[in-house]
Amino acid sequence: MTASFLLATSNQHKVLEFKSIFSPYDVVLHTPTEFGILSDVEENGSTYYENAYLKAQSYWQGGKFSVLADDSGLEVEALDGAPGIQSNRLLPDPNATSTDRCLYLLELLKPYPQPWRAAFHCEVVLLDRQGRLKHSHGICSGQIIPEFRGKNGFGYDPIFLVDSSDQTMAELEPSVKNQISHRAKAVLGMISQLKLPLRQD
Repeated sequence: MTASFLLATSNQHKVLEFKSIFSPYDVVLHTPTEFGILSDVEENGSTYYENAYLKAQSYWQGGKFSVLADDSGLEVEALDGAPGIQSNRLLPDPNATSTDRCLYLLELLKPYPQPWRAAFHCEVVLLDRQGRLKHSHGICSGQIIPEFRGKNGFGYDPIFLVDSSDQTMAELEPSVKNQISHRAKAVLGMISQLKLPLRQD
């Protein structure tokens, strides 16, 4: 039986990643725009899990949908784990771009010696129609570099050099990124828990 989930995001980059990771499995992923759903979630949790759960609960709509939500962030050792859950809100300006945040992060790191060790974290939460909850965490380790490289990613991807690779997250081919990234690892962990069947096309 085909599983059906609503993705609790309006971020098209995330939507594409989720759909690519789930593509081998017998799953249909829906987006909020398909149902005209608008939800402005205040991400005021203290952990990735809490923020992901807040998103899932917001889109769940009393059990109308089984909802997949995620929250992710970049933790930099030299900054004691910052920006972490504040990664997308590193700058107070709501109109700040990913490039703005990357440049600001590099400014914060200037006083510290390289290498700037870091890791991306991602928590994925599934809230099914019965209100049952599953979650999975993924980590991708690497380091921050003081230059922008690659066009395939978003967020901090262009300045994050992946461990055991000579490429940034933004230089990786999507097929590779969607196997080794923090989000891929969290989603694949969820898929394992759900024991989803492979697509029979």
